[in-house]
Amino acid sequence: MIVRQGERTYWFVKRALDVLLSSLALILLLPLLAVIAGLVKLDHGEAGVLFRQTRTGRAGRRFELLKFRTMLPQAEALKEQLRSLSSVPWPDFRLEGDPRVTRIGRFLRKTSLDELPQLLNVLRGDMTLVGPRPTSFDSSTYALWQTERLEYPPGLTGPWQVWGRDRMDFDERCRLDIAFFRRRSIVAELGLLAATVLVLFRGTGSA
Repeated sequence: MIVRQGERTYWFVKRALDVLLSSLALILLLPLLAVIAGLVKLDHGEAGVLFRQTRTGRAGRRFELLKFRTMLPQAEALKEQLRSLSSVPWPDFRLEGDPRVTRIGRFLRKTSLDELPQLLNVLRGDMTLVGPRPTSFDSSTYALWQTERLEYPPGLTGPWQVWGRDRMDFDERCRLDIAFFRRRSIVAELGLLAATVLVLFRGTGSA
């Protein structure tokens, strides 16, 4: 496959920004990360502070995504029992007032602070700062047209986090992601990253 000079430059700059900004954020946020880790430990420390979940990334590759733990230790086992109550159609899963979420977990999810450990995923190259959010279900679940979404590395944030949130089903999210990333632009991605910060300050994450 021939990669054009402009495209090589795009990917080089994107990776350089990922490493630079995620490293800087981890250093600046270290006190906050320590406080959150302590609160999670007090709430349900026996299960571990970090939650590791296998997600689908670029080209369908599966990787281990990191989050602060926000749910009860048996949350994954309870998921199938609660699937019929999901507020969104399969393959997505979302519950209003999810009973599996812990006290501190509800706050972390509302503010999206539970996502901060994914800066480590960005630093080690599993993810990028701006890209389609990685799905918990694998690529075999995708319809053929949806697989274009897998041509891009999964992001800490993406168009859905800023413009869609919980109002969109998976088809709509795919269309939004594909339309945004077809026109590769570092400037547009930096703008979306800045918009994400504003969303976080408004506390519009999912509880």
